Amino acid sequence: MQTSFSELEYASKKKLTRRDRFLTQIEAVTPWAILEQTITPFYPSSGGRGRPPIGLSRMLRMYIAQQCFGLSDEGIEDALYDSQAIRRFVGIDLGRDSAPDATTLLGFRHLLESHQLTESVFVAGGANP
Repeated sequence: MQTSFSELEYASKKKLTRRDRFLTQIEAVTPWAILEQTITPFYPSSGGRGRPPIGLSRMLRMYIAQQCFGLSDEGIEDALYDSQAIRRFVGIDLGRDSAPDATTLLGFRHLLESHQLTESVFVAGGANP
């Protein structure tokens, strides 16, 4: 995949922000494969009727960023448009992808809650529930 101008400009900036450093730390310590393996049996693999589901990795990263920054569903949606650091962490290039909306994240949170996976996510991630 070709890198966008926005990504190139962001990658060449001289200063890393606190948000950049924080997300880099979260990236390094989070056992992504274990978390995805925990959620995969409950996550839809095809959309059936309607649009296909957003990739699990992207939704999980959006959820983790939301929790880390204490944002509402609408707040993390806005943050994806406002912050290159959060877009990079979640894996969204706005030149190619649209950001998942607040309703999509709400559905993901409800899926985690209904299958009692929220605690599993944070236990597997090393946080105290």
